[in-house]
Amino acid sequence: MMAVLGFVAVLALVTGLIHLYLWKRLVRDTTTPGRWRRIGGIAALVLALLVPVTLAGTQAGLYWLAWPGYLWLALMFYLLVVLVVLEVPMLVTRLVLRRRVVAAEPTTAAPEPVLVGAAGPTEPPAAGAVAAPDHDPSRRLLLARGAAIFAGLTATGVTGYGIRTALGPPQLDRVRIPLAKLPRSMDGLRIATVSDIHLGPLRGRAHTERIVAAINRLDADIVAVVGDLVDGSVAELGSAAAPLRDLRSRYGSFFVTGNHEYYSGVEEWVQEVDRLGLRVLQNRRQEIQARGGVLDLAGVNDLTGASTGLAAGPDFAAALGDRDPSRPVVLLAHQPLAAKEAARYGVDLQLSGHTHGGQMVPFNLAVKLEQPVVSGLGEVDGTKVYVTNGAGFWGPPVRVGAEPQISLVELRSA
Repeated sequence: MMAVLGFVAVLALVTGLIHLYLWKRLVRDTTTPGRWRRIGGIAALVLALLVPVTLAGTQAGLYWLAWPGYLWLALMFYLLVVLVVLEVPMLVTRLVLRRRVVAAEPTTAAPEPVLVGAAGPTEPPAAGAVAAPDHDPSRRLLLARGAAIFAGLTATGVTGYGIRTALGPPQLDRVRIPLAKLPRSMDGLRIATVSDIHLGPLRGRAHTERIVAAINRLDADIVAVVGDLVDGSVAELGSAAAPLRDLRSRYGSFFVTGNHEYYSGVEEWVQEVDRLGLRVLQNRRQEIQARGGVLDLAGVNDLTGASTGLAAGPDFAAALGDRDPSRPVVLLAHQPLAAKEAARYGVDLQLSGHTHGGQMVPFNLAVKLEQPVVSGLGEVDGTKVYVTNGAGFWGPPVRVGAEPQISLVELRSA
């Protein structure tokens, strides 16, 4: 809980600064002093408060806050992105217009006329009585309003597209991965992999049922659920997770914890998932005997466990330390970052999630700073790492550039 509150506090500070910028570009620059500017300022303040209130409120069970709060978070993000991108062309436009005005001004001053009236000669109008064109407020107002309209329409369109994608069915990603140690008799062994289902305020039982049905259609040998199943307690979401008991596979269904399990009552969820028929690999491994060959399937707790104090963190030695090195080993670990330690134990393949594929472009660029692989197949210190995009979403019900995904990993003998 303390980790969540700390995150909410940091987010409140960041979103406050973002809303200050949005108020400047969308309200102050596009209005004249008066009623509409005051209304815009109040709206900006309310929306700035909505984001942290939503995060804290949904943790407290106020789920009705989720839709307006998370949708505004997405729209805010894309307004920020578009307006920041527009800063450069806006600056160039202002400089070009100013240069044109300067070039049009006469280089020599004309003689000042003397006006003769009934009371005698009078002075000419004071210099600067008429504003120079480059300081014309109507021009600046027109430019600012044009940018605001463009940003609003673009951000709304992108967010709408992202909502449709996020709420749509998960797409299937089929990937073939050769493993040097895989026996030829096990060539073609298939692992249905899903992560980041994120049952919670915006996703319930129907979401789980759709995912289970999609996985069962694959007729996989193994099912791997690699963390972040829930955003809430067993009491709140137990019925939503119940369809997991219907998962079908030849050699078993397995689960490892993600960071969100540690925010949701990890010990209760481990018991609940086990009750539903998935074997929870908490720093342990399972020998998979199939088609006359043997493969080690290992799992470690999420990296978050080491810092929460709620349960044990990852223990790679316990899961991998005394295994037969001649066997191929596939490791289930929620975060791709775990591969840096897994590589020391000679892991052939790690299956992960956590990143959501970035979820909302260009946020994927920030994810890349933390995780060695954001989406798809990569390699870390000689260990192959496959990262699935996840079947759900966290926060905004929006996915742009990273469709929800279920992956079918087919192992091939090299």
